[in-house]
Parts: sequence; C-alpha cells; structure tokens
Amino acid sequence: MIKPLAVFSFVFGSCILPSLAESGDGWVSFPGGKGPGSGKHVVLLAGDEEYRSEESMPMLAKILSERHGFKTTVLFSIDGEGFIAPGAGESLGKPDTLDSADALILGLRFRKYPNEVMKKFDDAVQRGVPLIATRTSTHAFNLPKESEYYRYSWNNQGGFGKSVLGETWVNHWGKHKAEATLAVIEPGAEKNPLLNGVKDIFGDTDVYEVHPPADATILLRGQVLKTMEKDSGPADYQKTTAGKVEQPVNDPMMPVAWTREVKNASGKTNKVLTTTMASATDLTNEDLRRLLVNGVYWGLGLKVPAKADVTIVGEFVPSKYDFNGFKKGVKAQDFDLK
Repeated sequence: MIKPLAVFSFVFGSCILPSLAESGDGWVSFPGGKGPGSGKHVVLLAGDEEYRSEESMPMLAKILSERHGFKTTVLFSIDGEGFIAPGAGESLGKPDTLDSADALILGLRFRKYPNEVMKKFDDAVQRGVPLIATRTSTHAFNLPKESEYYRYSWNNQGGFGKSVLGETWVNHWGKHKAEATLAVIEPGAEKNPLLNGVKDIFGDTDVYEVHPPADATILLRGQVLKTMEKDSGPADYQKTTAGKVEQPVNDPMMPVAWTREVKNASGKTNKVLTTTMASATDLTNEDLRRLLVNGVYWGLGLKVPAKADVTIVGEFVPSKYDFNGFKKGVKAQDFDLK
C-alpha cells in the first residue's frame, strides 16, 4: 500500500510546484521538481547497525529533492512488521526501485541480501550508475558462499568494497569513540569540483585505516584528533599499519574521501565517490553534506554548483552512533518533508 505523506512545495523563483511524498513498508520516496536534478532518480540504501544511516539517508534525500529537484527514494532494512530494523541484514524494502536508479547513495554494512535483491543491485552497477558510498559501505555485504553474488562479499578478497570502492574493512585508525576526525584537503585537490564549497569538515567518528589503490584520486585526509573536540589538536603517537609498519598516526594521514572511475564487467564505467566519514552525527556538518551532494552532480555528469544548498529540510537531530542504538517502532511512513 502506498501512503501519501505530506504535501509540500518547491519554490524556484516565483514558481511553486505542489508535490506529494509517498511511502510503503521499507521505503519512502520524495518527488523531483524543477532544478538541475529534474528527471533523475537517486536511490539511497540505508542498512547499517551502528552509524544511523536510517536517519541520515532520509535527511539527504529531502535535501536532494527539495533543494535540487532530484526524485529520491530511500530503501530500509525492516522486520516482519514493517518497522525499520538495521539488524535485519537480509531485508531491503521495495528492491524493484533499483531498476530505475540513476545514482546510488550507500549507507550499508554487512548486508545479507538474497540473490533476487543482489541481482537488482548488480544490474544497477552494471548499468554504470554512479556510486556515493559512506562509512561502513566499504564492507557493505557479508554474503554466504553459496550466494550467486559472493564476489561482492567483504570476506571474499575484499569484495565490492575493495574491487569497486577502493577499500574494504581494515581497522580503526583513530581510537573509536575517543578520537574525532578533522578533514584536510589533499594538496592539489583544492580545485576539484567535488570540493566546491567544501572547506571545513569535522566529524565525531574516528578515522578508518584505508589504502585506496593507485588509480584513486584522494580528496581529503583525516587528521586524528587528540579527543572528540574539534580544537583538541592532532594526535601524535605511533600506529602499526596492516602491513605491520609503525608510523606516526598523522604522517601520512589516512584518506577519508576519494574518487575512482571503475570499468565494470559489462564494459560500463561507474564513477565512485567514497568517504569513510558520514555517520548521521557527522552529517550535521554542512560541508560534509555538500561533498555528498556534489558527488551526485559529479557522478551524473551535471555541473557541480559553486556552493550547493545543503540546508536541512525540517528538523534533523541525529542519534549518537552505537550498535542497537536505533529508534524502535519507526516505519518509513513516518518520514516526511516537514
């Protein structure tokens, strides 16, 4: 059943366009309007147990819809009663939506989607859709060996994360829940259009250990801070890498955002933006939201705005990241544009 959520208006100059948001079990869709994103459908996948993608993805969907004219749909993991359940790794609401996706934004971790859902995801990838991947999406899938799509599983030579995004799960580099991240622009990347309007990114998640391949373009590195406070200064101790080599924790700093252009098995090219930041709490940071919105424009071949409007639509008070810290009793139908 499709449930109307809320009537709202796009305002572009003197033009007011009434539209209707819709939802059903495990999905919510916000209509497109006039603007650069008109005619394009961005699908956002929310499915991680810790970093509250079930809160951040609807927020981003509303921004892309109301501020930029994209049609957006958020798909959630749900339980048998239709309640959002991040731990239900085998579940994805309305997977047929992937058939019409022009771009994907991923907030995933260790999903165990059945073959019929993975086929929808794989078909989208093989079409060459751009991929904007956040935080734990480096280890998006944890599939059984009998799955037809086991090649995507993180424990199969790094799976989708390693082969497409550029890295899988390695390790926490900063101390989890003790050392926050200050993003530093990579020298030479200052004029990259993905960083248009992006100057000041701070997040309360820690830096991940990552080693993107040589074909990746590094945009941002993560300075590990001494504490969870932005002004605490850089940490200054030694770390051991995956290769068992000691190095100063911030010399060099680990990448926290990079791009790739990856030719897939069908011969199409996926434009990929990956950031190991972007928990729901991280996304209270305006410039981090802007990076993700810029990624959609870049991925779709649209001109990236000089300073994209990423003003939050309505209220956004994210929950602190934590396992099993999601809000119980919430359905996709509870999200609207007000």
